[in-house]
Amino acid sequence: MSTENESPETTPAAVAAAQAPAAEARPAPSSDNRPPRRGGDRRGGPRRDRRDAAPVDPNAPEMIEKIVYINRCAKVVKGGRRFSFSALAVVGDKKGSVGIGYGKANEVPEAIRKGTEHAKKHMVSVKLKGDTIPHEVYGEYDGGRVLLRPAIPGTGLIAGGAVRAVLEAAGIKNILTKSMGSKNHIAVVHATLKGLQKLRLAEQIKAVRA
Repeated sequence: MSTENESPETTPAAVAAAQAPAAEARPAPSSDNRPPRRGGDRRGGPRRDRRDAAPVDPNAPEMIEKIVYINRCAKVVKGGRRFSFSALAVVGDKKGSVGIGYGKANEVPEAIRKGTEHAKKHMVSVKLKGDTIPHEVYGEYDGGRVLLRPAIPGTGLIAGGAVRAVLEAAGIKNILTKSMGSKNHIAVVHATLKGLQKLRLAEQIKAVRA
């Protein structure tokens, strides 16, 4: 068909050219008109994991945590068995402070957390002479009996099991030990701590005798 009667303004090319500027002049939708997110804008808000809630003190002593023993207990019920766990933990700063904690829970991580927190709340200070103990001592608790004897530098930590965990947490590096009673972990750990609490420095003994 002939297009002689069509005006230049009504041709398809002319219509597209006329509509292009209008499309370019149309403003883009603003992102500020979007509805707010549920819970607010989190980009500038506080962290949800509370990492910035309590600042870490750089001068605080470095604490070490040791898990001595984890026990599993099974209770038989109508539907089967229910398991619970208990954790014996030792916490110390390697500078003469050490604590023992015991925690129970239905899950292992929670039992460890409870035991560690209990140990931190019940820390005691023991007297040390360098990296060993000032004199020989004998600790006893229930059936546990532990002998602690000082050693010269280079001897190392001659201990095993529960005794080693307590001595490492206290910061002792050269010592001779022997467990002569029950092998129960709770009894051995407390016997070791009882022995460490009996330690006295030479200055303290002189002050008592004077």
